[in-house]
Amino acid sequence: MLKLMLLTGDPTFAKRAQDCGVDRIFLDLEYINKADRQKGRNTFITQNTVEDIPALREVIDKSELLVRVNPINPSSKAEIDAVCNSGADIIMLPMVYDADDVKRFVELVGGRAKTVPMIETAQSFVRLDDILDVDGVDELFVGLNDLHISMELNFMFEILSGGLIDYMSQKILSKNIPFGFGGMAKIGEGMLPAERILAEHYRLGSSSVILSRTFRNERDAEGKPILDLKKEIQKIRDYEEKITSWTDTDFASNREEVKNCVNAILNRM
Repeated sequence: MLKLMLLTGDPTFAKRAQDCGVDRIFLDLEYINKADRQKGRNTFITQNTVEDIPALREVIDKSELLVRVNPINPSSKAEIDAVCNSGADIIMLPMVYDADDVKRFVELVGGRAKTVPMIETAQSFVRLDDILDVDGVDELFVGLNDLHISMELNFMFEILSGGLIDYMSQKILSKNIPFGFGGMAKIGEGMLPAERILAEHYRLGSSSVILSRTFRNERDAEGKPILDLKKEIQKIRDYEEKITSWTDTDFASNREEVKNCVNAILNRM
């Protein structure tokens, strides 16, 4: 089964997500250059800080706590030290440009947590072989949003439909490094249906995915959760079980549907 990752800095929601079967609670600290990079796009800029980690750590005892730090910068050592000292299980590094960024990241973490560099720049895509030769990388994650911006594409899932994930997955898996990519909406939702994306994760050998903002922590006028998170997680697991019986023909058919759907979305833009 895929490791499902949910973005939140709210300890109460994090505990509920853990109890509903979310594998990784994802705290996002990245802010450097992010607003300029994603200006005019429907994206979320975090307001979280390192100080939010202890409260999450206190309630998370079954899931893993993943923290995304800022790209490599003069303050990286202090930030990564603080994140490690606060109890993160996994640290994710965004906006990698080359193998030197990854070497520096692995060195700064120093084995205190799992390391997950992100491939989300055109430069890191081109330099993937050198990045894969760096010792100490535990996983990789392909960030479709920033990667498609870097490549000046119109829709982030062009990275998937255009075969670029196929190219990367073959190289990454040949090094026996787990990887994940992108995000997905609830089953039955999404511009590109979540079911189609989920099947592509299985075809490509991915091991993790970020749950989109359709899984956000909203409440009604009485303060009760609107989202039945346990039910939505179970829908994903049920569909994963269905996929395990698919044939190569089923996966090929789904891939064609992904291409057709992405092309239709591009034609409407």
